[in-house]
Amino acid sequence: MSIMLVVSAAAIPQILVGVDRSRAVAAAHYVMQQCGAARVQAINRSAKVGLRFRAHGADYLMQAFVDSNGNGLRSTDIDARIDVPLGPPESLSMNFPGVRIGVAAGLGSDPVKAGAGSLLVFSPVGTATPGSVFVLGKDGTQFAVRVLGTTARTRLERYDARMKKWVSTW
Repeated sequence: MSIMLVVSAAAIPQILVGVDRSRAVAAAHYVMQQCGAARVQAINRSAKVGLRFRAHGADYLMQAFVDSNGNGLRSTDIDARIDVPLGPPESLSMNFPGVRIGVAAGLGSDPVKAGAGSLLVFSPVGTATPGSVFVLGKDGTQFAVRVLGTTARTRLERYDARMKKWVSTW
């Protein structure tokens, strides 16, 4: 019985690290899925659709908007409620405890690198604002969701601290 307790006590921290890492991976895939959904919405609506990222405490809120007046998706139009939301704002930590949009120490300071007003905008012709959204796990695992401008495709990278470089997860 005592051997099982010792083995269990040794295994639990590793299991928890695995759970934290799995949450970070799932959250990064979720951000990718939200980008894909915005791209499809833009094509289906024949209007620009984008994801807006706003600082909210230590995290960021992500929310989809559609261009309602045909002049492009703009922060000023969003603030004036001209460009309308497609859903409520959400933070990654709401669905993935311990995970947030953020950057690990030493990798920079801005967790959202996108167009003006932290907007990733997808056009009806299938292009996008190029940019990156950084997802930080509770265990320090760092991911980057990269949006390519010409094709609006997304790619997921993980920062390998040992090698000190970004590696593709695909």
